[in-house]
Amino acid sequence: MSDPLDYSGKTVLVVGGTSGIGNGIAQGFRERGATVHVTGTHASAEDYPDSEMEGLAFHSLDVADREAVDTFGWPDRLDVVVLCQGIARYGREEFTREGWDAVMAVNLDSLLDCANAVRRKLADTGGSLLIVSSIGGYRGLVGNPAYGASKAGAISMVKSLGVAFAGDGICVNGIAPGYVHTKINDAFLKDEKTQKHIISETPRGRLGLPEDMAGVALFLASPLADYVVGQTISVDGGMSVGG
Repeated sequence: MSDPLDYSGKTVLVVGGTSGIGNGIAQGFRERGATVHVTGTHASAEDYPDSEMEGLAFHSLDVADREAVDTFGWPDRLDVVVLCQGIARYGREEFTREGWDAVMAVNLDSLLDCANAVRRKLADTGGSLLIVSSIGGYRGLVGNPAYGASKAGAISMVKSLGVAFAGDGICVNGIAPGYVHTKINDAFLKDEKTQKHIISETPRGRLGLPEDMAGVALFLASPLADYVVGQTISVDGGMSVGG
């Protein structure tokens, strides 16, 4: 019996795969045999010294630039595409229209742009599209209204694209991470009191790791999840149900 989590011969693209959760997901697929491409906003892989870039094919792409997405050199074959792009603004910047627009451009608008760009290639392989959002899309975020709204929109988009793309043979699903050790979260997780409070509300008793998200991504993109459509799985150590 073949291993449903063996990705040998498959081509995977992780948008935003140069750091944090995206990088962990990219390495998870690479370790399972896939050829993995990642995108980031910097000019080269060397610009990500804190990330694990070994074995990953790097491409520079600013997803906030719609024209750049439209003209990007997408790999000829795509079996799995993971959309993991995301930013946040702090210091009440998201309450300004400039901050709101900047977050929405990356966290929500670019999801549709990228999904449309890869749809035909994924249809050719009967592939999978995964959208990484956040449990922040389910709860109020006092200091980050744009981030929360964008992630709620991403969760809804998974449902819509799940239905819209199913006829093309594409499985669309999502992952909603909880609090994970990443650069975007460490801005506030460095506060010891805040970190202890978050852990106390997490039944699993720890913060998440990028590898935790990779495991779910591997499942959702595999034949094991062939009958799962339009679903976003919360991967938060139980915070959303028991914290």
